[in-house]
Amino acid sequence: MAAPVTSGNFSAWDYVVFAAILLISAVVGIYHAVMGRGRESPEDFLLGSRQMSSMPVALSLTASFMSAVTLLGASYDTYHFGAVNIYFAISYMFVVILSAEVFLPIFYRLGVTSSYEYLELRFNRWIRLCGTILFMTQTILYTGIVIYAPALALNQVTNFNLWGSIISTGVVCTFYCTLGGLKAVVWTDVFQIVIMIIGLVAIIVQAIILKGSISNVLNTADHGGRLNFWNFDPNPFHRHTFWTIVIGGTFTWTGIYGVNQAQVQRYISCKTRTQAKAALYLNLVGLWIILACTVLSGLAMYSLYHDCDPWTSGKVKAPDQLMPYMVLDILGGYPGLPGLFVACAYSGTLSTVSSSINALAAVTVEDLIKPYFTTLSEKKLAWISGAMSLLFGAVCIGMAGLASLMGSLLQAALSIFGIIGGPILGLFTLGILFPWANCIGGIVGLLTGFVFALWIGIGALIQPPPSEVTVPLNLSIAGCNVSQSRNETSWATTILLTTLTNTSSKGRAEAVKSLYSLSYLYLSTFAILIVIIVGLIVSLLTGGRKSQVDTDLLLNWTDLMCYCPMSSSGGNCRPIKYKEYVDFCLHKSTE
Repeated sequence: MAAPVTSGNFSAWDYVVFAAILLISAVVGIYHAVMGRGRESPEDFLLGSRQMSSMPVALSLTASFMSAVTLLGASYDTYHFGAVNIYFAISYMFVVILSAEVFLPIFYRLGVTSSYEYLELRFNRWIRLCGTILFMTQTILYTGIVIYAPALALNQVTNFNLWGSIISTGVVCTFYCTLGGLKAVVWTDVFQIVIMIIGLVAIIVQAIILKGSISNVLNTADHGGRLNFWNFDPNPFHRHTFWTIVIGGTFTWTGIYGVNQAQVQRYISCKTRTQAKAALYLNLVGLWIILACTVLSGLAMYSLYHDCDPWTSGKVKAPDQLMPYMVLDILGGYPGLPGLFVACAYSGTLSTVSSSINALAAVTVEDLIKPYFTTLSEKKLAWISGAMSLLFGAVCIGMAGLASLMGSLLQAALSIFGIIGGPILGLFTLGILFPWANCIGGIVGLLTGFVFALWIGIGALIQPPPSEVTVPLNLSIAGCNVSQSRNETSWATTILLTTLTNTSSKGRAEAVKSLYSLSYLYLSTFAILIVIIVGLIVSLLTGGRKSQVDTDLLLNWTDLMCYCPMSSSGGNCRPIKYKEYVDFCLHKSTE
């Protein structure tokens, strides 16, 4: 493959800025390792002693959610498909409300460390094991791609060393996760989210300066059909409409915020339930800011290249390279600013990878070690937690190396993130909302939903939906001095970062409304419904109505109506019994 055309090269200042980001992240790990001496227990390492405050946890939740995959892919998504994805702002709101009002009270009341502990308490140990294994598989695959894919995109455009960036990212994440535990992860996330926002704002401001004003950017986008907000088509096969984004997006991302260990582990580390809820709602503001920045950067990208698309003209080899290409094009003359963008992208990678490593260590200790090795002391478990962080850091780096050999399977691995998340969310929802659901219904529902999601997900990868349902917008090269057109085969095999985006495959004879053309956002939604429906039917057929379920394991009216700390002592975080919780809330309401 010929070397890609680049807009510029990295200067010494760019490397200095990037190295500084890694160094600061490592120093945070060392600081928390030194400050945490003498407090050696799994709870200290994995949950920050349950003494975290809402603001840093909120920023950490946002940072770990917005990986480099999102930062690079979401901007291209707006560039090619329009700004309709601004409606994710609504789905994010519903996601946070559901997570804070339905799932958080259960986890917080039970005092769990791993969210999958709930599955054993509600169903049985085998279902807990299934949930843990599915989570670990999903996280390892996704984390490897999060490390590799942005490194590849930046390498091909900026000549930034591929394996140097992969190894340095993995090593630094592993270093501060192993030394400092959750506190180090949270506080590095705080630093990294600031870098992400600064990097995105710098790009947007420079593009606006070049175009003359924000109105010029928006006018160009409007003429190109990118301000396609009024798409209320109810067709479930259309990739992005108001309904697929709001309904499908809500269920898809609730699987991450509501029950995924990487996010749950953060908000249950807060001092009180009130602070945990505050962290989720403050995080919503962060999600809105990042979404606005990625949409604006995509519109700015279109305003600059509306008549000379770099990908169609062959200046870049894949769509995920458009963002770094634009950065070098418009910021290349300012030493250090391209480095700031790379730091922005890698901050997204660092935050996601560190949260994944910490979550993997938590579920390994809590779900696979503690239940079977009950004689281990707290100190030994703390050391094992650190060792697990080290191990999973190495595994994720290895997965990134494997990803370099996977070719088009990268898209398949990325799809697994959505395929697994839906059935797991369905299982938790089944247990929390339906008291007559039993363990037989739970396992049958989980397996049925997972098989369905896997079937549709793999089918959509083998037979990508046609352009009639993905609705890509026109990309022009009328203003270019070159006539080179895009290579369709390259497009199908090199897109790495646009999350679950499938493009047209010309010449296919199958029907447009095939199940494989179902919007990727509805994949998790349908999987959740299947898990719940099948789980309820099987439960009723196997004596579920006779089940006696501890009310602590179910959503109660007090979880929705009572906004008070979990402990009357205010600062202490401890699991309390349901009756004690009700009595305390009723007492507070009469004061």
